Amino acid sequence: MTHPNEWVERFPGLSRLEAPIKELLLNRSTIISAPEGTTIFGPGNSPENMLFLLEGTVRVQQVSETGHEIVLYRIHAGQSCVLTTACLLAYDDYSAEGIAETAVCAAAVPRAVFDDLVAQSKSFRNFVFAAFSKRITDLFLMIDEVAFQRLDVRLAHKLIELSDEQDVIATTHQKLSVELGTAREVISRQLQEFQRRGWIEQSRGRVALTERIQIEQLADHNT
Repeated sequence: MTHPNEWVERFPGLSRLEAPIKELLLNRSTIISAPEGTTIFGPGNSPENMLFLLEGTVRVQQVSETGHEIVLYRIHAGQSCVLTTACLLAYDDYSAEGIAETAVCAAAVPRAVFDDLVAQSKSFRNFVFAAFSKRITDLFLMIDEVAFQRLDVRLAHKLIELSDEQDVIATTHQKLSVELGTAREVISRQLQEFQRRGWIEQSRGRVALTERIQIEQLADHNT
């Protein structure tokens, strides 16, 4: 685990801050941890802290009124949460939920400290908005994919991404539907088509890539 007196150095933008600002962050922050599966934040809650993730992964997802889920993005070690940033800046409640996909460790900076630094420190403000802009750009790309890209192409790309260069993926139709923001039944039909072509083999909780090259070629398809 990262030592409390060192966590600022894990973030390139923060490590370049002036010494008094870094000292304030270190003195006023609290190191927190949570086990896998913990709901870090959820709709209707107001953020009390700015969280800087030191270890683990947090999945941020949106749930519609009909119960459909879509993964918006993931926060990895060395990153902050753009939704938390937005809610802190706007004094608004969360509209999505953050789930710990692994055990996580984070530095929590109180809202009052965040507000003061955004108002008084140009370098801290630049760090906040640089991270914010990067994530917003990623979200626009995701919206473009959901709205305009063929589902078979997106599913092929997701299978390659999740495989991590292995030929067997531990996942379910439900999990894939959440990743891609569509109904489980739609994913099931598309996977059945991939299986009919001989590209994959399915069993409970797993998908085996039997024709990886074919899936990669579809994932690279731009039309």
